[in-house]
Amino acid sequence: MTGIQPGLTVHGLGRSAIPVADWLCACGHHERAGGRRVVTELTARARVQQCPHTTPATTGRAAA
Repeated sequence: MTGIQPGLTVHGLGRSAIPVADWLCACGHHERAGGRRVVTELTARARVQQCPHTTPATTGRAAA
């Protein structure tokens, strides 16, 4: 799949809706959460500008 940009998207924040969040990390990791509590947890730990799935030792010159 191409053309999808990394980021965090949340839908269904209305009073009667069940919220759903999708997080696509720059490394390609995808998470989906459904329900107010789980969406809140995901939005608290999602980092859009910074990938938490790779360590500095696995990127850049250190990996070479």
